[in-house]
Amino acid sequence: MNASLESKLPNADMQAAPRALLRAARRAREIARQTGTALVVVRNGVLMELDPDSVDLDETDNQSGIDTIYDRE
Repeated sequence: MNASLESKLPNADMQAAPRALLRAARRAREIARQTGTALVVVRNGVLMELDPDSVDLDETDNQSGIDTIYDRE
């Protein structure tokens, strides 16, 4: 796992939180593909609607930071 995604908190649950967030984001993307809906991504405080197959989201997965991804109804 990328060192920047590791929690520095001693609690075991918090150690697993970054991986859980990534799994949730990937699942939201999968659901958006299945339902034909866009994802709303917050980057630098700006809301952006993106296609779940967007290259911009692939770049997000590879960045050291985690963007917040919400499935938009």
